[in-house]
Amino acid sequence: QVQLVESGGGLVQPGGSLTLSCAASGNIFGIYVMGWYRQAPGKQRELVASIRGGADTGYADSVKGRFTISRDNVKNTVYLQMNSLKPEDTAVYYCNAVISTIGDSGPRNYWGQGTQVTVSS
Repeated sequence: QVQLVESGGGLVQPGGSLTLSCAASGNIFGIYVMGWYRQAPGKQRELVASIRGGADTGYADSVKGRFTISRDNVKNTVYLQMNSLKPEDTAVYYCNAVISTIGDSGPRNYWGQGTQVTVSS
């Protein structure tokens, strides 16, 4: 069984910063891709950023230049550094990872429980 546990959400003023963390635990054999999605009220869940391996990253156009995704492969943890936050960044942020476990026939997609980020003055 794999668990993704997120932390770091909260309330921040426009222009502020937050860092989200997501730690994967369980009977992990390998982690292929880790990423962050977000879902605002009344909107579909969207990909914010992803990282494959240690340096192959991708970002939504709306966050390029403001958000940075990174990964600690020893700790099985992915981070999302969010700077210059805007009210439109307000959403529930979900961690996602493609993970294979020992004894599994192949990698599976896992989700965290979500953490609320609110950008408001």
